Amino acid sequence: MRPLYVTSGEPAGIGPDICLSLAARQDERPIVVLADHQLLQQRTEILKQQVELIEYSGQQQPAALGQLYVEHVPLAVDVELGHLNAQNATYVLEQLRRSASYAMTGKSVGVATAPVQKSIINEAGISFSGHTEYYQEFAGVARVVMMLATKTLRVALATTHLPLRAVADAITKTRLEQVIDILLHDLKSKFKIEHPKVLVCGLNPHAGEDGYLGMEEIEVINPVLQNYRNRGENLSLSLPADTLFTPENLKDTDAVLAMYHDQGLPVLKSQGFGEAINITLGLPFIRTSVDHGTALSLAGTGLAKSSSLHVAVDLALDLARS
Repeated sequence: MRPLYVTSGEPAGIGPDICLSLAARQDERPIVVLADHQLLQQRTEILKQQVELIEYSGQQQPAALGQLYVEHVPLAVDVELGHLNAQNATYVLEQLRRSASYAMTGKSVGVATAPVQKSIINEAGISFSGHTEYYQEFAGVARVVMMLATKTLRVALATTHLPLRAVADAITKTRLEQVIDILLHDLKSKFKIEHPKVLVCGLNPHAGEDGYLGMEEIEVINPVLQNYRNRGENLSLSLPADTLFTPENLKDTDAVLAMYHDQGLPVLKSQGFGEAINITLGLPFIRTSVDHGTALSLAGTGLAKSSSLHVAVDLALDLARS
């Protein structure tokens, strides 16, 4: 009965709010929120919620309805709703450090993460590009893959948080092979899809249009994809992204591989924002996340939706079970 840990994220945002909603669940294993205990207590009072916060000390049984296990992580300074404070950057990173350490050492089955504010962590003088990259470095793996999913669509990314002008140079044979290896491995091993079908976006408009709109598809992307097809993997050659996401094309497709962040994710989020989740593939542990940001203006208002966090927890538990 190892627990699943949930990081509460940026304390001035909606992370603590949506974490409190986990008290309404009854799961097969303990769910433990990493947060400042007093912060969560204050948020229950602001939101007028009846949640009993219980300090987690290794309990084997799930919390009862209306109860929430908490592992105390002390804030550096008090929180003002909706107002970022760089002094609490270390508080946010301590949540990530503990969650990664527990997952790596087998103390937990994995982690689901609430949103953080990357800008304020960097403002504190700490280089930070996101959860995905943090967990990758902590685990010491050469490559991870960001994949977002709704109930009907999975989109993995060949590149993540890069400026658009840097994307083409980052699409190399080595990177694509690493990403595809991880994507196929985890679809087979974690999601139990025996022979996954993957559609692949081209980098350029019209997938390069036979070289008239770019050579990356001809010189890099399609040769890599053809090698996998020769080995019997069910991957498409590069397809124009503007027509790939039609219902007919997506029929029976297990995942789409997009070349960059804003190529595939707007489609997915328009289809299921608030119900989508982020999964980090290639880690030696389970990590899922919400698909939204810190929503500072909604903190403490009671208007924040917690559905994405619940879907992230559901998937993490499903993956742990299998």
